[in-house]
Amino acid sequence: MSGFLPDEPRAEVRVSPNFGPRRDTMKPDMIVLHYTGMATGAGAEAWLCDPASEVSSHYLVHENGHIVQMVRESDRAWHAGKSSWFGRSDINSCSIGIEIVNPGHSLGYRGFPQRQIDAVIGLCKGIAARHAIPATRVLAHSDVAPGRKVDPGEKFPWRALFDAGVGHLVPAAPVRRGAALKPGDSGADVEALQSMLALYGYGVEISGVFDHQTRIVVEAFQRHFRPRLVDGLADGSTMRTLQKLLASMSR
Repeated sequence: MSGFLPDEPRAEVRVSPNFGPRRDTMKPDMIVLHYTGMATGAGAEAWLCDPASEVSSHYLVHENGHIVQMVRESDRAWHAGKSSWFGRSDINSCSIGIEIVNPGHSLGYRGFPQRQIDAVIGLCKGIAARHAIPATRVLAHSDVAPGRKVDPGEKFPWRALFDAGVGHLVPAAPVRRGAALKPGDSGADVEALQSMLALYGYGVEISGVFDHQTRIVVEAFQRHFRPRLVDGLADGSTMRTLQKLLASMSR
């Protein structure tokens, strides 16, 4: 493929060779947001277009708000890796991936510039409109790959996106001292926690035992929906936020 017309009118096209057809006639019904986790945006863009990397994304958003499209929305970009949501494991075939330039946790994680976030908002709105993607399916890489990935991280301004009409959010319940479900706990309360996380879409076994997988899923939930404290412990704030999030879906 030598080139294509961008799906997003504001985007510059730079073709990545790292893509293929969506499998099983799947169509995009999800947006997955990432950070690049590299020192520079130019380096990230080059890597996503390098056949040796075997990774790509549909879009890259630079810190100055410049948008680059590397894979057509109709094609399957290689951005999500091993991941799942609502039991579906081939997230690449049902999603559109957006890489957001940021050095990430290992290279000096920092806040996201307003121009960049404005561009992400506009891009997400366009994608959601083109593919009828619901607000509940605008997700973090860490949501679909908990433990393996932490991006775009706790500094990503999900509230700004939500206020602009992108994504699903509720006000996080205040963090207060008190009891919390933790690794090693078991019983009906743990089962209820796991059931609520699974009902939202997270990949967690409903076993009634607070195991390692449960902790990393709780961390992923907190990173997106209760970023003030990301510790993997299901305290009252985490439970109330999760309950409010699920209740808001039924309205």
